Amino acid sequence: MINVYIADDEVWITLGLKKLLEKLDMDVYVVGTANNGVTAKEEISHFKPDVVFTDIRMPGLSGLELLKAIPDVSPDSKVVIISGYAEFSYAKEAVQHHAYDYLVKPIKEEDLRRVMTSIISDRGEEGSEEKAPGLDRMIDNVVSDIREHYMEDISLTSLASKYKLSMGRLSEMIKEHLRVNFSDYIASLRIQRAKELLQDDSLSIQEIAEIVGYNDYFYFTKVFKKVEGISPSKYRKSM
Repeated sequence: MINVYIADDEVWITLGLKKLLEKLDMDVYVVGTANNGVTAKEEISHFKPDVVFTDIRMPGLSGLELLKAIPDVSPDSKVVIISGYAEFSYAKEAVQHHAYDYLVKPIKEEDLRRVMTSIISDRGEEGSEEKAPGLDRMIDNVVSDIREHYMEDISLTSLASKYKLSMGRLSEMIKEHLRVNFSDYIASLRIQRAKELLQDDSLSIQEIAEIVGYNDYFYFTKVFKKVEGISPSKYRKSM
């Protein structure tokens, strides 16, 4: 049995999520719900649920504030952030604070199933010494995928879906394996390729930016300067 707690200030979201969980036909039980972060924190401390679904924006405590507090009151609870705001900054901050995953409203059944399947799978694997080789092979495949498609529109979310892992878990695996986070690794691969292309004077910097995966010239310049310490135009002149 997986015990679930739902925190969201919109009642229809809470009811909809409960129905979706029931529709999955998994061994899941909703132990409680709250429409504000303060009540949620108190009840999570009492119930110690296996999984907490929490909205980003709530009165009392926000979802991110609740996420930061949960390790102190229920350290074994896995937290899934849900939000109608699809900005990457929220997802990035949630992952940094060890959210298990991040779902955007309206929640799709297939996304919820992926998250719950991953959680159940992780529970089954905890303490198993057999899982390490399989995970090693998986992360090798993930890194190969990144190296093959880094100039395309590749994302942590798409990789997590492909390999049936939570976004948070995959992020941790990549950082542990590469000693660098996903976005920085993508940036380093793209900038390395850009440096090679800058040797070709027939290509404009705008064209090079688009080739390596940046449609925004100014953002490409910003990333290049962050990685190399100088702008791409100055790098080209220095060669």
